[in-house]
Formats: sequence, structure tokens, C-alpha cells
Amino acid sequence: MFHNVHEGRLSADSVQSLLGKHVRVAHKSCPSLKAKSVSPHVLRHSAAMELLQAGVNCSVIALWLGHESVETAQTYLHAHLALKEAALRSSSRTSAASEPASSRTTACSPS
Repeated sequence: MFHNVHEGRLSADSVQSLLGKHVRVAHKSCPSLKAKSVSPHVLRHSAAMELLQAGVNCSVIALWLGHESVETAQTYLHAHLALKEAALRSSSRTSAASEPASSRTTACSPS
């Protein structure tokens, strides 16, 4: 997807280095980033969760992430959603009941 100066594949270390450089620049305009962990994995996971919450099918997300099997991505996405749902339930039982059903996140299921 990304190429180095020699038109070869960008290494994982190079991706991490470039991201670190841009995060340091972003710290200047967004100081709250200093307290956050920003890594290629976090960006990849965040993108996958945004796609899922936007209604993109899990098999499409799995292909986009480069997973060899849809089941791998489903386990990963479902685990994240289960943790999120448990946290929401424990933080506020009353607000969850008043929340519109359309705004609730649903677990990924095979189509």
C-alpha cells in the first residue's frame, strides 16, 4: 500500500517511525495526544470499528484488513463490541434504556 523511496514495500518500522513523526507534530496543536497511545495497530483497529459502526459488512472489513478468514475478523470485532457493551451496561443502566435502538452498536454476524 505504501512505498519507500526505492518503490519497495514500506517496512513496519518505517510505518511506526513516520507515524511517530506525525504524532509529534500533531502534539503541538492537540496536546491531549500526549496522553494517548497512537500506533499503527490503534489506527487500524479504529478504522475497522468505524467501518463496522457505519454498517459495513464484516466480510468486507476482514478483506480490507487483510485477514485470511472472515472468522478471524469476526472474533476480533465481536470481542471489542462485547467489552464495549459490558462497559456501557455497568456505567449506566438507565441511559441505555432511554437510548434509541438505532444508535446502539450491534455485534457482527455472518451474512
